[in-house]
Amino acid sequence: MNLVPLLGHASLDDVFAWRADGPVRVRDFIADAEALAALLPAGRHQLNVCHDRYRFAVGFAAGLLRGKTSLQPASQSAETLRQIAAECPDVYCLSDGEFDSLDLPRFVFPAMPAVDAAKVAKIPAIPAELIAARLFTSGSTGRPVAHDKTWGKLVRNGRVEAERLGLLRQPHSIVGTVPAQHSYGFESTVLLALHGHSPFWSGKPFYPQDIVAALQAVPAPRLLVTTPFHLSALLAAGLEIPAVDLLLSATAPLSKQLACAAEAACQAPLHEIYGSTESGQLASRRTTADLAWELLPGVALEQADETTFASGGHVEGRVPLSDLIEIRADGRFLLHGRNADMVNIAGKRTSLAYLNHQIAAIAGVVDAAFFLPDAETADGIARLCAFVVAPGLSRRQLVADLRQRLDPVFLPRPLVLLDALPRNSTGKLPRERLQALYAEQVHDGGR
Repeated sequence: MNLVPLLGHASLDDVFAWRADGPVRVRDFIADAEALAALLPAGRHQLNVCHDRYRFAVGFAAGLLRGKTSLQPASQSAETLRQIAAECPDVYCLSDGEFDSLDLPRFVFPAMPAVDAAKVAKIPAIPAELIAARLFTSGSTGRPVAHDKTWGKLVRNGRVEAERLGLLRQPHSIVGTVPAQHSYGFESTVLLALHGHSPFWSGKPFYPQDIVAALQAVPAPRLLVTTPFHLSALLAAGLEIPAVDLLLSATAPLSKQLACAAEAACQAPLHEIYGSTESGQLASRRTTADLAWELLPGVALEQADETTFASGGHVEGRVPLSDLIEIRADGRFLLHGRNADMVNIAGKRTSLAYLNHQIAAIAGVVDAAFFLPDAETADGIARLCAFVVAPGLSRRQLVADLRQRLDPVFLPRPLVLLDALPRNSTGKLPRERLQALYAEQVHDGGR
């Protein structure tokens, strides 16, 4: 049996995480994980919905020690929970706060018994072949799909990302605005703490003032793991941002304009990570320097017809990608949008990502999203609509600006002004939320 250490630290006295009451050493983390492992109920599958990042990590490690698989849906909707219950009848829910688990058995994260961390003598090892996590797609384009990740591949994922970001040479304190359950948040906070030598802040800040407070709570050098949505809100808040040494963004395309503004405000380089729940992280780039992406060590891309496949390194098998990719001669590649984002109206093609970029670039637009409904209009032609947050701007002004940027066939009919868009905790707008918004504001509302 091939065994891989639970953590990659050289010393049991290294800092693993930062909590409100101070640092947590590696030996403390192991002691907590072993204590929780002894208390966990039977069942191979554990649905870990802990909000506190440290408790999530303890629950994940405790599950590994018991040979369990951590179920990590990006959405915790009732429909997703029912799907999990049907597929994993032995599942129980590990939580550390209020959570409607429907009919799933609940195990509340306990007040940890007093343990003598000094007795921890070594870092435990986990079978490399153990299915350590089952990650679910966000459901942006339909029913969430599960993807199994073995422990050995997850460790390799964390190590290659840490190597690319320079964390193995210089560990950073990580502040993450993305939930630990989400594939990006899991890889770039939890795995980087376990095998990238970089301790994370236990909280999950969402609002700008909370992000600032979290950065103040950890020592330099600091790494902010965030999204374009959170980053834009942070810069717009006009707060004094504590020194940040490295910025990391994912989950949605990042405009060069926002990347430049972030680097200027934080005086730190910003890198993007590209990947998917299906494949794991695949490549990175410094957005202000180059639009091309560089693959992570060991990862390879190949193309067949119009589909690009990822394999090698930490990728589980040969995974088809949903994006339109142009592979360059030097091995780097460009992204040209998602296949599911492509829009074809009156014989003309574009992507939702391009349309969203154009409307977001209009001065005064705070947030916006184009949407192509499932249903066609009475004349059989698909009609784009757009939901926009733009205080102080009228529909007429917005449409006039869009006419300067877009072919007339892609102008939204209608354009709906809102106070806010129903984004989830990672800043995404799953299709079902946009469909519900369309039904409420346009279809049923008769606009």
